[in-house]
Amino acid sequence: MAPYNLLVARLQKLLGSGFRRYHVASVLCQRAKVSMSHFEPQNYVQYELLEKNINIVRKRLNRPLTLSEKIVYGHLDDPSKQEIERGKSYLRLRPDRVAMQDATAQMAMLQFISSGLPRVAVPSTIHCDHLIEAQVGGEKDLRRAKDINQEVYSFLATASAKYGVGFWKPGSGIIHQIILENYSYPGVLLIGTDSHTPNGGGLGGICIGVGGADAVDVMAGIPWELKCPKVIGVKLTGALSGWTSPKDVILKVAGILTVKGGTGAIVEYHGPGVDSISCTGMATICNMGAEIGATTSVFPYNQRMKTYLGKTGRGDIAKLADKFKDHLVPDPGCHYDQVIEINLSELKPHINGPFTPDLAHPVADVGSVAEKEGWPLDIRVGLIGSCTNSSYEDMGRSAAVAKQALAHGLKCKSQFTITPGSEQIRATIERDGYAQILRDVGGIVLANACGPCIGQWDRKDIKKGEKNTIVTSYNRNFTGRNDANPETHAFVTSPEIVTALAIAGTLKFNPETDMLTGKDGKKFKLEPPDADELPRADFDPGQDTYQYPPKDGSSLRVDVSPTSQRLQLLEPFDKWDGRDLEDLQILIKVKGKCTTDHISAAGPWLKFRGHLDNISNNLLIGAINIENGKANSVRNVVTQEFGPVPDTARQYKKSGIRWVVIGDENYGEGSSREHAALEPRHLGCRAIITKSFARIHETNLKKQGLLPLTFADPNDYNKIHPVDKLTIQGLKDFTPGKPLTCIIKHPNGNQETILLNHTFNETQIEWFRAGSALNRMKELQQ
Repeated sequence: MAPYNLLVARLQKLLGSGFRRYHVASVLCQRAKVSMSHFEPQNYVQYELLEKNINIVRKRLNRPLTLSEKIVYGHLDDPSKQEIERGKSYLRLRPDRVAMQDATAQMAMLQFISSGLPRVAVPSTIHCDHLIEAQVGGEKDLRRAKDINQEVYSFLATASAKYGVGFWKPGSGIIHQIILENYSYPGVLLIGTDSHTPNGGGLGGICIGVGGADAVDVMAGIPWELKCPKVIGVKLTGALSGWTSPKDVILKVAGILTVKGGTGAIVEYHGPGVDSISCTGMATICNMGAEIGATTSVFPYNQRMKTYLGKTGRGDIAKLADKFKDHLVPDPGCHYDQVIEINLSELKPHINGPFTPDLAHPVADVGSVAEKEGWPLDIRVGLIGSCTNSSYEDMGRSAAVAKQALAHGLKCKSQFTITPGSEQIRATIERDGYAQILRDVGGIVLANACGPCIGQWDRKDIKKGEKNTIVTSYNRNFTGRNDANPETHAFVTSPEIVTALAIAGTLKFNPETDMLTGKDGKKFKLEPPDADELPRADFDPGQDTYQYPPKDGSSLRVDVSPTSQRLQLLEPFDKWDGRDLEDLQILIKVKGKCTTDHISAAGPWLKFRGHLDNISNNLLIGAINIENGKANSVRNVVTQEFGPVPDTARQYKKSGIRWVVIGDENYGEGSSREHAALEPRHLGCRAIITKSFARIHETNLKKQGLLPLTFADPNDYNKIHPVDKLTIQGLKDFTPGKPLTCIIKHPNGNQETILLNHTFNETQIEWFRAGSALNRMKELQQ
């Protein structure tokens, strides 16, 4: 547990906030019930309820349960009657809390405001991490971001205060690191409006990325629906050692399962090898589970988690978790839908990429592969940090590598950037000297924010279109994601490997075997890095960056200017007219990978996340049109000319032409951004028809009243041409499990009929009929 004086200091900040007028001793006494976090002393860990629900479900199912099942089923709204079948049933759940990052929180809070509800029903937080652009360095970049984004930050701060949401100010850190340090705990069910919310699984929680509309449901006190996930077991044996890191576990798993292999499943790690991984290392593995499409990932409660909880001031939660440990680990003999086994003692350091996070290579091989494929060997920039790899241990291991190079008179040959995960991490690595070592080797310490990982990078060293290589410790490396340059070959690996490669300056360097030449001309080999898992002294909390919500914010006002270019109040979408969808125009038939980055780009577009009409100008600008092989170039049936996708969609909307998108495999993989669903709905889309969908995006489309449909026969994708028109029949009798009929009308007058599958349940069909989930919520209130 944190020292008494640190806890008292935090409590005194709370007392001064006007949130509640407690005496410190009274609050400490209340902690006997064990609060979910220091910031919410009135909300308690509900292990008794978890145990009660698990016992009900165990009696019904009469079999051993996985850890995932215990936590998920332990949060059922009605454990006695809920239908439970993996991969089929839709579960109605009661999450413990909600977390939102500033880019997605804007739309989530705009939707919550539209609901007319006075206050959130569950503990919720907003984290300002996405709008800070990396340019010259931490302090200057933060000041610039506060100035540029003042209108948005003011909106989020006042909306948080009015509706009872905790607000983490700009500079606090990345949402997932803040959650790990303060909010995640063994057995929690947390949803977050960011795809890397599963990071919290490193502390034994089920933490799931969702769209903002899902968050609004939970904040409104409505049970949240989730398709009952399958469970993939990853059995770990052996122990990590040498240059191999926790990142290599998930890079290996990504290579096995690919970007869609985890779809519809929770990845549950277990086995004796688990205990060789630090708590923050487990978080790294869970974080990047988003890259295999998994619903989330989770580790069983163990001593490493207990130690981390104690070091972050939550020893009381650890003590309580000890008493309920049987519910925080899998049952012996439980069944997994698929099992992967990895011997950590044999695992080698990996580097994945370019352009997709599941293209796995051992570090020893990537140089020769790059030569064969024609990828640039020269590394222009090495970047460490992000929500995936910005822990104290990560920074320590990187500093250990850097220190060896400095001892031989070397600095990085590549540019080198460091992103601390939180203000607490920044302050602690400054105090303990890691930050200075990383600066001395040539690094620039950026703000505590997402930065280049999500495209917030004002990169100056290359021109757009210039072929180059970067190496990061991030999670995603889709085309153009980091710097908007489609010719940047981005590779993903561990922070220590990034550091070693940045020192060497080339993909051809293997730190396990290759030598470097010191300033004195002598050869030397880097030793495997060794660093403390947690600081020996307590964490330095750094600056106070948290805003407590007042007890009653009803008198507060949240202003949105009608002339704002960054914020726009929402208008309800139109209801379904009760008829089949006839003569739908195909806006674009997408060829190949189409992530949410392709559908709604980030980077410079982040500034419009609170303004639906403005951000809709990026709709599908990254998707490749199968008709001409180009991005952002589609045939306009009104003008018969090729033009930008958003412009064409706007003309169709103005002309009353309803349209549809045809997609390929795993459509909508990547970030949770619901703008990728809001934008097509806003501009007149009625359906998205694909071979398959990524989970979060499919749900987001349903929430906005769209029809995400899949080809009953994937080969039917080839029957549709961009010049065809489609009619979707069967909507009057729209029922769960019953396919819809699609008539393809070719320009020559010929027609073909195909079947389209869907995963709608009764509730989701009601969303479609009402026009959106938000419309349906308002109907129920009335």
